[in-house]
Amino acid sequence: MHRTIVLCLAILFASGGMPASAALPEKPNIVLIFADDLGYGDLGCFGSREIRTPNIDQLAAQGTRFTDFYVAQAVCSASRAALMTGCYANRVGLEGALNHTSPTGIHDDERLIPEILQEQGYRTAIFGKWHLGLPPNFSPLRNGFDRWLGISYSNDNSKFHPVLPKEMPPLPLFDDEKIVARDFDQAQFTHKFTDEAIGFIEASQNQPFFLYVPHVMPHVPIFASEKFRGKSSRGTYGDVVEELDWSVGQILSTLDRLNLSERTWVIFTSDNGPFLSYGSHAGSAGPLREGKLTAFEGGVRSPCLMRWPSKISAGRICSQPLMTIDLLPTICEITGATVPRNKIDGQSVLPILMGLEQSHTSERTYAFYSGAELHAIRRGAWKLHFSHSYLTVDGEPGRDGKPAGYGRLKPKSIEQSGVAGIASRHGYRIEQQSLALYNLEQDIAESKNVADQHPQVVLALSQIGEQFRRDLGDSLTNTPATGIRPAGRASQK
Repeated sequence: MHRTIVLCLAILFASGGMPASAALPEKPNIVLIFADDLGYGDLGCFGSREIRTPNIDQLAAQGTRFTDFYVAQAVCSASRAALMTGCYANRVGLEGALNHTSPTGIHDDERLIPEILQEQGYRTAIFGKWHLGLPPNFSPLRNGFDRWLGISYSNDNSKFHPVLPKEMPPLPLFDDEKIVARDFDQAQFTHKFTDEAIGFIEASQNQPFFLYVPHVMPHVPIFASEKFRGKSSRGTYGDVVEELDWSVGQILSTLDRLNLSERTWVIFTSDNGPFLSYGSHAGSAGPLREGKLTAFEGGVRSPCLMRWPSKISAGRICSQPLMTIDLLPTICEITGATVPRNKIDGQSVLPILMGLEQSHTSERTYAFYSGAELHAIRRGAWKLHFSHSYLTVDGEPGRDGKPAGYGRLKPKSIEQSGVAGIASRHGYRIEQQSLALYNLEQDIAESKNVADQHPQVVLALSQIGEQFRRDLGDSLTNTPATGIRPAGRASQK
């Protein structure tokens, strides 16, 4: 691993791309900020003109903006499982989203980012939404974190659920493994997690640390604190995002104040795209098609910014396709840790982060699943959608925290499981996508099917799709998986 880094740096110094003083520190701090349901078009540096995000925009100016950054699935638990394990969520048995009744979670055999870093002498902390299992054996403290304050699952599993509030129990807030509040004031979540993050940085400044801040917001129901309430031109949703921007600013300024910025890698992104059915309480996908719960770009492409002074170029824009599954192996390469023994799907992208690979295309292929269904793959500029059903907003988007078509929802349909149940609970209707090929460099909106013009590309990507099906399975084609591992269960320990 160290030889690889030295070789990369030698090439870069020879090309004049980075000063010789830019050698990687032995163990850099890592700060990972993960928003919830933030849209690709919600940040000023990604084109928003309604929501003010000066601190996140500053992060973009001081670092690199990754325009083609993906999550593995456009839903909460699956997205986090992929992030933490370096695997497609299907490989570790956690496609979809867990809730307050789920008996499953991340398996004890999976080696997560915090466990890897803890073994390397890092202090580790999580402040926010875990969403990889509620029973005690799935606690963050039993999966590599030294410190936790937050919630186990999404904040709509509470009395504020937009459709099923009477069916939901009080939302527990955990301080380590102790429940310290039920139905904590959600307007204080962002501020509370930010204060905890600052305190952790201050207490950890003399040793390497990993700080993970998976914010609860802006997942519905959304709340902003009094300081930000009514201050944006985009209503409550804008208030919430501007408060998240404030939080990013507080964390960055703390790093600056303690002279930690030069040896800290900061990553900001989101778990998936906007929950479009909620209209005024949802974000914007910008130029992208659809949003959360779909494999279209609006669902799986997330805004991503990274800052690491002298290592990651300032003011750079990188359109190389990357995915959250690549973070774990990249962290292993940077810190000298061994890659997990179990098969992972990500690859180290350290050369791309450091600007050593400038091509806008890549030989990597990324798969996009919805649950157990393989919906699409991307390779370079090309994205192939296989025939599948998908969710789209049913009529006019919702208002005031309610989904589209709220007044038409029927109790029996709400109780349905699977895609039909999701659609009925969240104001979506089911549409059909036929086999389609899109050139994302020319058609970011996935609006022009060019499959007929490029049959060889369709054939090549279809063959790659078959490889994914044999490995990870595909319920659309009834293809059994050969390479997946089970999720953990509450009785596991």
